[in-house]
This record gives sequence, structure tokens and C-alpha cells, in this order.
Amino acid sequence: MFKSLLIANRGEIACRVIDTARQMGVRTIAVYSDADAGARHVRMADEAVHIGVSEAVKSYLDIDKIIAAAKQSGAEAIHPGYGFLSENPEFAESCADAGIIFVGPSASSMRQMAMKDQAKKLMESSGVPVTPGYHGDDQDDQVLANAAANIGFPVLIKAVAGGGGRGMRKVENAGEFAEQLQSARRESSSAFGNDKMLIEKFISNPRHIEVQVFGDSHGNAVHFFERDCSVQRRHQKVVEEAPAPGMTDAMRKAMCNAAVKAAKAVNYVNAGTVEFIVDGSGSLDTEKFWFMEMNTRLQVEHPVSEAITGYDLVKLQLEVAAGGVLPKQSEIKLSGHAVEVRLYAEQPDNDFMPSTGKLEIFNGFDADNVRVDTGYEAGDTVSEYYDPMLAKIIVHSADRQQSINDLTNALLKVQSWPVRVNARFLVQVLQQEEFTKAVHNTGFIEKYIAEFQQDNIALPVIAAMVAVHHAADITGGNSSAEPWQQSDGWRLNSNSKIIKRLQIGDDILDTCITEIDGKQIVLVDNVPVVLEEGLSGSKLITTQTGEQVLFVAGGAYKICEPDAGDDEQQAAALDTINAPMPGKVLLLHCKVEDEVVAGDVLLVMEAMKMEHALKAPRDGIVSAIAFAKGEQVGDGDVLVRLETV
Repeated sequence: MFKSLLIANRGEIACRVIDTARQMGVRTIAVYSDADAGARHVRMADEAVHIGVSEAVKSYLDIDKIIAAAKQSGAEAIHPGYGFLSENPEFAESCADAGIIFVGPSASSMRQMAMKDQAKKLMESSGVPVTPGYHGDDQDDQVLANAAANIGFPVLIKAVAGGGGRGMRKVENAGEFAEQLQSARRESSSAFGNDKMLIEKFISNPRHIEVQVFGDSHGNAVHFFERDCSVQRRHQKVVEEAPAPGMTDAMRKAMCNAAVKAAKAVNYVNAGTVEFIVDGSGSLDTEKFWFMEMNTRLQVEHPVSEAITGYDLVKLQLEVAAGGVLPKQSEIKLSGHAVEVRLYAEQPDNDFMPSTGKLEIFNGFDADNVRVDTGYEAGDTVSEYYDPMLAKIIVHSADRQQSINDLTNALLKVQSWPVRVNARFLVQVLQQEEFTKAVHNTGFIEKYIAEFQQDNIALPVIAAMVAVHHAADITGGNSSAEPWQQSDGWRLNSNSKIIKRLQIGDDILDTCITEIDGKQIVLVDNVPVVLEEGLSGSKLITTQTGEQVLFVAGGAYKICEPDAGDDEQQAAALDTINAPMPGKVLLLHCKVEDEVVAGDVLLVMEAMKMEHALKAPRDGIVSAIAFAKGEQVGDGDVLVRLETV
């Protein structure tokens, strides 16, 4: 076994690899950009090397800088994590040329699986079933449009070099094909430097089931069973679980055997994932699953496979890279059920807009039976330069329902501020009936998106909880004090009343706590509010900057005292469209003097690896456009101004 390991990545996967390497007695070296100078993975490693400015293309994606850091630190091996350079064959070759062990497959295996069109052709010749579609070299727009028509709508446009849902679009009809093709090309070119596309038949009730495979340098290949990753948004996985619900012995055997066959077809070494699209319209059928792609790296969702098999897959990666032999297939057993969710720095109720800044509060991860993989701690900064995933939360229990229950309870306790997270959204996803009954498919979130984006706690209930917390602060829990020494609303000849006016978001509410017939009553705008027992775990916290925030059921609510100028400020806010974070203007859909209506998309910007459409907040006329296509914008910059029609 090598004695030193450089992790060419950041965030939770870098921390994850460092944890295992430390247990194995391997010295760890982190790399970091300007934005990550104080990051958790840097603090955890035995040594850290600066590799450049914050932009990933000039740091984490710079092969020469990574190799130089490895040589400088004396690293014998490099683990690429996932994303960044993990599936880059040139990086694997550069490691070999420098005499450094690459913890991953060969460059040859990567190349055979990197381009989805070529991979599908290889799988067809190897006897692995593939999805019907067009995988040709002719990339003329009309050729692709004709191919889509021949396949039959709906179809999927997919970037040949893509991954993580980028460069992928579902197209319902011929009329929207051209626009979606250009959008997919643009995103793929930005993310991968390649705008080549393939077209696939869209399976109408699809499930996404993948198999964790492993190969070693001695010709062995095994699987660690399957994972179901059907809960997705914009083709990005949100919830992953293992084993797949409804999996039969026959289906598992057929699918896992096909995955191992795929790995052997490219002489695969180290960890990889073979992904299949499955017809979920009924019981799983051995004739109704098709190869989609192979990810030639460790996957984000690998912890659920670790949980059900008891193997540390990162440890296996390091052992295989050092020439070790894999366990026999018969030694790999399946036990229990594991579910994982991805905690993102985003705002589901604001069209999933990413959230950045300093994590002044970031806790609530101490629940029993819960594993948390994270690259962040309270005090760390979430940068706009990288992926918004803050943590993975994983639960392993005896059965699926218990895992869902335990994971839900863990999410209800999550606290993050001022960086917003999607914990409440994840709770709603886990508790939706289609998911709990395991009858969902990859369109599940889209089907219920309006429900998931709405707050499931009524605003008066939020206000009532805040009022109760304020009342507790006023009385201080000191019931023995003389009544005229307390500021608790006590009156000599009337029921005591504690009255408070609150602003929550854009809403102003009047609260009153009083006593009627010997019972404490909470009134919000003169209407009694009953607080459910399940909401009793709420916490009202005053931050270091003096803000008051209510945490309840995975959500966070800023509490203010209304200001007399709020109405004017809110009206002024409707006159401008501001950048929600630093990024780049991709498209302008308006020009000066255009008349627009509320909801019209005025421009599209790119930030944190995603495209974001910014819409008109009201009807009006475009009076000014401050930035041109391709220009960088800062957080809060005014992009477009409106005037009244």
C-alpha cells in the first residue's frame, strides 16, 4: 500500500476520502483554490497545497497544477473524487507519466465509456441491452430533428460527453425541439467543451436503477448490488436508495450480470457505476431495462451501497489501486435498506435558486442512526464557484419504511443560516405517498413540484410559534417573581396579554398570547391558532448579527419587526431585476422599450453550474439593460430596470 495520497477534489468527497485514508495510515494531501483556503478538507488533511484562483478551470481542473502539487508534496497516489478531473483520461495518463498511481480506471476504459454514443455501440456488441435512439456522428440540427421524429416523441436530447443532467433535455414535441437542442448544446459546451448530442427514446414511466461495479488488475469483476436513483430534479439525483424497491431475484441477477458484463467489456479496474433506465409501468421485467451510461468513477450515492454491504468502497478503491484483490462475489451480502438525500444550498420556494455566503449556523446532524458526509462546518463559506451540495445524509435500517422515518426525523432538525438549504423540500419528498409506496418514477418531482415548493406550515402557525418563544423570553420562566416585576402582559383587572407585531417575509401579522377560561390562547390577526405537537421542536435563535430566525421542520424563517418604510421599499424592488448571485449573462430575452408582463423570462444567467431564468416581477416596460450577453455580474447587481406601462 502506498503511504501518501493527494485528493484532487474538494468538499464532502475530499473529506470522505481523507477519513478512510487516515484509518488506513495513509498520509493525505489536500489541494485548494483561493475560495477554499479555509475549507474543511484543507483543515482535515495532513498537508495542503494551493493550486490557484477560485475558478475551477484555473485550479481543480488544471491537470498541470494538480500534478505539480503531487510532486511538491511527494504524493505516491492521487484520488480524483467525482466531478472535476475524475473521468478525464488525459489526467489518468498524466498521473502515469509522472509515476503517480491514479485511483481509478485506465484512460482506455474511460475513453471507451466517456462518449455515450460510442459506449452504447460497444454495449450493443457485448450483449448489453441499450435504449433505442440515434447515436450517429452527423450532428446537423435537421438530422437530429429528423432522428427525433423517427424515434417518436417524447425524446431525450443528451450530451454525448455529459453527466449530472447537464446538456440533457426532455422534448415533448417537434415544435420545441430546435430550442431545446440549442439550450442543451449551449450547456454542454459550457460544462464539457463538447456540444455533440445523441437522441434517445424517452421511456414513459422510467425508473433509474444503477449497479455498483468493481474491477481489479487481476481480471476480477464483481458488483455491490443495485441502487434506485429515480427521484431526480432536472436530471440531478435528489434521493438514492439501496436496494431498489420492488427488485426481484430474477431482475437483480439479470441487471447485475449485465453490469459486470459491461465492466469486463472495457477491462475495467476500480470503482464504477453502470446506469440503466427501467420500465416502471408495472412489476420489474428482465426484458425491460436498458443501458444508459457508465460512470467511470465513484458516485455521490456510494454510501447506500456501503451501508447494505458493509464494505468501505473508498478503502477498496485504494487497495485495488495498490494491486489488491477484490472479495469474491459470494462474499458480498445484502442487508437492510439505506436511503440518502443530498442537502443543497438552495431555495426550493424561490425556483431552487442557489444560496451562498457564510454558514453562521449549520447544525442539527446529531440524530441517532444517521451518517452525514459533509465538507462544511459552521463558520465555513459556501462559494458561488462550485456545486451547491453541502452534505449527504444517509440512514441504514432494517427496512425501507424505517429508513424513511429515521431520515425524515433527521432532516426536521437541520438548521442552516443565512445560507438556505432544501431540508424542508426533502422532507416533503420523502413523505409523499407515491414515494413511500415506491410507485414513483423519474418524473415524480416534476409531477408534484408545485406542492413541494409550497411551505407545508401555514404562516399564522409560524407567527404563533414565534409569539410563544417571545413570551417565554419575556417571562424568563420565573413564575415566582412578583407580577409587577415581570413584563409578561399581566393586568390587574383583565386577562394578561402579550402582543407582538411580526414581519415574516413580506407579510405582517399581529400576535397576541392571552388566557381564556384558564387556558393559554395564541391569536394571530385575532384568529386562534392551534400548535400541533409535532411542531413543538421549533427553535428561535438570535444570530451573531442580531437577526432572529425560527427553525422548524427543516425550514428557516427570518423574523423582523415591521418598518414604516417597508411598503415603499417593496414597491421599489419591483422596478428592478437583480442578480441573485455572481454569475454570467447567457441570454437576453428582452430589449429596451419592450413591454413585458409578470412572469416573462427577461434573461438567463449561469451560476453554480446551472442556468437560471430571471423573470419580470410585474407588468411594465423595459427602461434599461445594464449587462450584455456574456458579461460577468456580481451579487445584487441591477440587470434590468422596469417602468410603469
